[in-house]
Amino acid sequence: MATNNGDVLMLEAAPEATKPWASAANAEVIDALPYIDDDYGNPLIKAEVDRLVEEEMRRSSKKPADFLKDLPPLPKFDFENCPVLGKEYERVRAGKPPVRIDFESRYKHELPPASKKNDDAAWKQYLHKTQRSLQQKMIELENLEMMSKQGPELWRQNNHRLEVFLTRMQRLAQEQNEEIEKVNRERKYHQQTTAYELNALSQEWRQLCVKNMEIQSACAVLETQIDLLKREASERGWNLEEKLESVKPLQSQ
Repeated sequence: MATNNGDVLMLEAAPEATKPWASAANAEVIDALPYIDDDYGNPLIKAEVDRLVEEEMRRSSKKPADFLKDLPPLPKFDFENCPVLGKEYERVRAGKPPVRIDFESRYKHELPPASKKNDDAAWKQYLHKTQRSLQQKMIELENLEMMSKQGPELWRQNNHRLEVFLTRMQRLAQEQNEEIEKVNRERKYHQQTTAYELNALSQEWRQLCVKNMEIQSACAVLETQIDLLKREASERGWNLEEKLESVKPLQSQ
């Protein structure tokens, strides 16, 4: 998060989310405060953020090519109870075109050749094909007649079902959008409310850091002065340790 004076503060990320198919140790949680981090327009901060994002992407174990590797494997389909479906599945996997049903040869009828004009079996086969073709044409006529009578009403009913389904889906989508908007409003409210506390804590942290540096600097000056005094005492032949031991009993009294 960036503060008003341009300082970049590092915030601790949220706890790692557990997944049923991946351990929490391998999980990566990316957290952000979009309603507070409004300094992305600053070129300096933008460059720093872009650098951190690129570095995070380089260090991340998630790659675009294997983003599904943590998910459980797909079940294997053996189609033991449906060999026909298994053959069709293998055909689709192989990229082969579907097998067409040959209706022309089934319902096509031709007169027996001249060599079989007196063959009863050939004429019976021709008669059976002609009957099948006639029956097929009768069924097609019945279907056309039923379609002309019942088709418009069936289409109207189907369109009505589709409209009802569309209305229900639109209502569900609206409810989901409202829930998303509600969550976004709550996030915005909590982040903006917490921003004052974060800014106060950041200011306090900076003051404590400055105070600690001042204390460290003062301690370094005192240590330097003590070393100089010890060196001067040793040059004059004074034994400071004996003097300190003699002062301790007096202090205890």
